[in-house]
Amino acid sequence: MLRKQMKQFVEKLIEEGKPTNGEGIALEVFKEEKDYIERHQLLPEGINSSLSLIEQVTFSRFQHDVYIERGNKETEELIAEESPAFLNHPISYFKKNLEEFMYLESPWFDLIGVDAISFEADSVFGNYDVMLGLKLPKKTEKLIKSYLISSLEKEDVTFDLMFSAADGLWDLNFSLNDHSSFREDWTIRDAYQAIYELLFKLAEEVEEGSRE
Repeated sequence: MLRKQMKQFVEKLIEEGKPTNGEGIALEVFKEEKDYIERHQLLPEGINSSLSLIEQVTFSRFQHDVYIERGNKETEELIAEESPAFLNHPISYFKKNLEEFMYLESPWFDLIGVDAISFEADSVFGNYDVMLGLKLPKKTEKLIKSYLISSLEKEDVTFDLMFSAADGLWDLNFSLNDHSSFREDWTIRDAYQAIYELLFKLAEEVEEGSRE
């Protein structure tokens, strides 16, 4: 699924490409997508020499076209809709507001088969919990679990993974504290970028594993 989505992504990039001073086209992409495009040689043959991939600053990934809500954990009632500026808050915001969670939608999630990502601080252990729906086939369960165990670098790593036949989604919950690069001084934007990178690699690993 990732390869198909990425091919469509590249086609759209080329259509919207910005001409350089010469006759070429500059395609602006983020690191995850740039690496994937180069690794899988997704640029069309015959025009490679006229295209250049320019890596965008990671900070800007969730700067536009996002929908953000803050909600009450217990009632799930909406507290407020937020602008992207809310992502500049430190993740410790949620330890100070344990009754709250946030919900974020982004077009970038379509690439990796995710509907939306919720984030909150656990009121018992104080860990930062990530919750999402993952659009991968039920038969990929072992591949998903294998990737999460190897990538969330804690000996006692735990996560919840359950398939919903009604929705055709994997409900996945895990602790961001188990991420190998986790820092307590992250902003919410930093956290979502780390989550996105993890899930992008998950989608790629599952795709590759499904071919074996």
